[in-house]
Amino acid sequence: MLKLAGYKEESIVDGPGIRATVYFQGCPHHCPGCHNPETHDPKGGSRISTEELLRVIRKNRAITGVTFSGGEPFVQAPAAAVLAGQIILLGLNLVVYSGYTYEKLYVLGQSDSSIRKLLEAAWLLIDGPYLESAQDLNLSFRGSLNQRIIDLKETLSEGIVTKWAGSGDG
Repeated sequence: MLKLAGYKEESIVDGPGIRATVYFQGCPHHCPGCHNPETHDPKGGSRISTEELLRVIRKNRAITGVTFSGGEPFVQAPAAAVLAGQIILLGLNLVVYSGYTYEKLYVLGQSDSSIRKLLEAAWLLIDGPYLESAQDLNLSFRGSLNQRIIDLKETLSEGIVTKWAGSGDG
């Protein structure tokens, strides 16, 4: 089961192309000036099974990918990783937003296979907390200058997956 703040059938601002956007409920970052502050409370939102959400995503033939936004998708990494794997099997790409940096997620992924699997399924990671003092309205798909768009397929192919695969967990 997932806890969601919302779902948008089609978006052109949450990553490249026409995408469905899944807004996860619950966020530990509480960034001042956050675009989605209603997603912070882990007690809010509504529950949906990964199977039901996948049925909704599958119906939309106009999308080229799915975006996980927030809240913080990695707070629900076990269910998010399952959904991510199913999205990839549909032939869609995945963009994930996170207030954590890639480096932090990499370290967390060493001991949490669901975080690692979610990273491995994603095409792009938009990382880092939103910083009001670094806001830039001219950035594509980001709100502040500290946030990065990371091509995970390229990054992980440079040896990180090999290190994880050697950890005995996967």
